[in-house]
Amino acid sequence: MTNRTSRTIALRLATALMTAPVVVPALLVPTVSAAWIVYDPTNYGQNVLQAARALEQINNQITSLQNEAQMLINQARNLTSLPHSSLQQLQQSLQQTQQLLNDAQNIAFDVNAIDDAFTSRYGDIEISATDAELIREARTRWENTVAGLQDAMRVQAGVVSNIDSNRSEMSSLVVQSQSATGALQATQAGNQILALQSQQLSDLIAMLSANGRSAALSEAERATAAEQGRIQRQRFLAPGSGYQQGNARMFNN
Repeated sequence: MTNRTSRTIALRLATALMTAPVVVPALLVPTVSAAWIVYDPTNYGQNVLQAARALEQINNQITSLQNEAQMLINQARNLTSLPHSSLQQLQQSLQQTQQLLNDAQNIAFDVNAIDDAFTSRYGDIEISATDAELIREARTRWENTVAGLQDAMRVQAGVVSNIDSNRSEMSSLVVQSQSATGALQATQAGNQILALQSQQLSDLIAMLSANGRSAALSEAERATAAEQGRIQRQRFLAPGSGYQQGNARMFNN
């Protein structure tokens, strides 16, 4: 082989090597990752703000639920009834006083009975009435007066006997009112205190009525006695009664 031929082959081989693609093993080329972690401050701030707003809404909802629960508790307290009742004690006191008035002797607390009694026993006295009739009617009026005084004292005793029970009941109601858990209990305690005061007022009216009755009977007896005395004096001084006027001498003068 000539030198010229050798140079031509070498030139072609060099050209082929230069123009041939270069194949590099995959292990020798670094692999590039497809996902990168990117920090975005704006997006992060918005996420934090949204989380804070969501937390605030949750807190508001919790507060609202707590308020509703407290409202239900308060409503339950306001609807709780008072465990103490003084109705029975008040009714017993009123019945006792009423019974004392109903037991009025001789002349009852009745308009018709009073009219009948004053017409027959405290009315005009007939001049023709006998001494026995006058004495009998006078004794009846005296008995009415004494009975009226006794009735008044019995009513007074009944009213006084109610004072201790009323004082104890008032103390209990005041304690119940001060320790009331709701509006209903406070209202019921107040209503019972008013009822107790009404019962005390009824006792006072009953006592005044009994005292007034006894005083009226005493005055009626006194007035009728004065009228009877006038009739008896008139009968004594009437002509033909046997009374003779004369001069009376005293100390033998």
